[in-house]
Amino acid sequence: MVAAANVVEVAALVGDTARATMLAALMGGQSLTASELAFLAHISRSTASEHLGRLVEARLLAVTRKRRFSYYRIASPLVARMLESIKAVAAIETPARHQPRSAQEDALRFARTCYDHIAGRLGVAIADALVARGTVTLDDDGGAVTDMGTRELVAFGANLARPAGKRIFCRPCLDWSERRYHIAGHVGAELCRCCLDRGWIRRKRDTRALELTPAGRSGLAAAFGVDLDFSNADSVLRTA
Repeated sequence: MVAAANVVEVAALVGDTARATMLAALMGGQSLTASELAFLAHISRSTASEHLGRLVEARLLAVTRKRRFSYYRIASPLVARMLESIKAVAAIETPARHQPRSAQEDALRFARTCYDHIAGRLGVAIADALVARGTVTLDDDGGAVTDMGTRELVAFGANLARPAGKRIFCRPCLDWSERRYHIAGHVGAELCRCCLDRGWIRRKRDTRALELTPAGRSGLAAAFGVDLDFSNADSVLRTA
């Protein structure tokens, strides 16, 4: 009964529109203030603070206080995985509602952060390329980096030291927009970090969407053989 009550509590917290909007905003992997989250959720600062307090109390969010500001973030990869799974189930199982696609949605579908790894069409394309070249293996039961892949990713700049705690090293994450796997876990986070450090992708302000740079287009193709229809990517980036 306790477990069932906990499930009901978490479901109720995530199911509220304002809280769901703030959680989705934090799935970009960055920390945001209550004022920033209130703006994104279209609610008052005081209402946002009340919602955020409940999410922190339930350990769905963590908060860090610096001087006058409090910065909120997703509490753990486990919470991020739960939220992305809910999004994937909703996208697959819920009957589609006819709505015209916006430029922002197109940008999110092309490339976005899923907590701390790359998702969307770009994330799936990277996963496909790494599987095809034997760098990683992905299936319904999990993921792994091959010996050859370890050498390749280390040369790329990834830190493949096993993460402390319960962080999964490499796992498939079902992409809600592509309905296929992208790479998550420590390996996915390192791929995202390396691409950001190299300037191959850039974060877009006030959204989880990522921008693929010209250097990233050529770099990903040269490094991993990532194959994308860049003509379509250009149209997404121009209209985002």
